[in-house]
Amino acid sequence: MDLQYAKQQFEKYLDNYEREDDKVRLKIIHTYGVTGCSRQITERMGLDDEDRELAQLIGLLHDIGRFEQLARFDSFEPGVMDHAAFGVQILFEEGMIRKFVKEDRWDGIIRTAIAKHSDFKLEGIEDERTLLHAKIIRDADKLDNCRVKIVDSVETIIGASEEEVGSEEISGEVMAQFMKGNSILSPSRKTKMDYWLSYLAYFFDINFPETFAIIREKQYAEKIIDRIPYTNPRTAEQMEQVRKVLAEYIRKGC
Repeated sequence: MDLQYAKQQFEKYLDNYEREDDKVRLKIIHTYGVTGCSRQITERMGLDDEDRELAQLIGLLHDIGRFEQLARFDSFEPGVMDHAAFGVQILFEEGMIRKFVKEDRWDGIIRTAIAKHSDFKLEGIEDERTLLHAKIIRDADKLDNCRVKIVDSVETIIGASEEEVGSEEISGEVMAQFMKGNSILSPSRKTKMDYWLSYLAYFFDINFPETFAIIREKQYAEKIIDRIPYTNPRTAEQMEQVRKVLAEYIRKGC
């Protein structure tokens, strides 16, 4: 496994896409961000060199299907393409994995981790090491998505301005899911505020104390909440409830 070589091959793959497009650029930065988050988590966990490199390689390749999704549909919406399944298809069914890593002894772990990284719930993995890496990529993905929600254009992320998002209401079903400590089911999201709250509900699916510690140190929950001006009074009140719930949940997670 040669992580530097894999990164060089990934750069060549990106030449097939319009790098200056806002959504493509966001996903390139996100890919390297997830790779870095995978390194941070595994270092804090004290994993050995091979598992640290393997986690970073999975981070590098986890969203490879996103670029074709954007090229075809110009959308991140899960309904237009299952980007995780498409990533598995091009890597393993079409054989592109050998462009990134020459040996095949990690293929089972890589394949499962990528296939499962965006599942609503992580289920059906019995092998201990495969489950470990499936959890790492899910945590790393959510960590960098926190950065995305704080620094990138809300218009690019969600298709509306910060002011438009904050003027809307949270659907009753979505708020109920959040208050039960659940991630938000995609079909439940009706308003832009539903989408924004669903990003905060990601924290209910974090796996490791090390990840929770990074979230707390970087104040990710507070910064995502404070990104939006909540001009809708009911929404503003609910988001203060959200702030309290997450503060306690993250504290316990650490």
